[in-house]
Amino acid sequence: MFDTMTFTKILGAVCGSLLVLLLGKWGAESLYAVGGGHSYGEEHAAGYLIEVEDTGEAEVEEEGPDFAELMAAADIGDGAKVFKKCSACHSLVQGENKIGPYLYGVVNRDIDAAVGFEYSEALLQVGDVWTPEALSAFLENPRKAAPGTSMSFSGLKKATDRADVIAYLDSLDD
Repeated sequence: MFDTMTFTKILGAVCGSLLVLLLGKWGAESLYAVGGGHSYGEEHAAGYLIEVEDTGEAEVEEEGPDFAELMAAADIGDGAKVFKKCSACHSLVQGENKIGPYLYGVVNRDIDAAVGFEYSEALLQVGDVWTPEALSAFLENPRKAAPGTSMSFSGLKKATDRADVIAYLDSLDD
């Protein structure tokens, strides 16, 4: 099956491949090293320093409309469409829990008020009441707002979507 000549050819191919790899590595380090083959260090920093004038004024990041303006302009119809993402785990029927608690009357309701649903400790640390602002913060990124929550939803990134859903949920109860 194997004779010494076959074994010698295989061993030679492996050693030759390693030699080519090491020579390629050495050549690449020499070519791309700062200072023509010297090691990296303080005296041979890569890149160029671009000096800019400091005007002393910090740039102000432009913010969008505040949450009250978003809520005033919220569209209940759009909120119903966005809520379809939530309906897989939440019900709008009072007392009907699914994987998550029912959301009928959730706006301005105590956080742990859904009867028959066991809330995680992480969610109970969020606050006392689901105010529109608290709901918006939670819906933006549930895992960030309540670290350790069992809610696996990634969140609603658009502030307008969050405002629309909150307005829709608020319109369902009296």
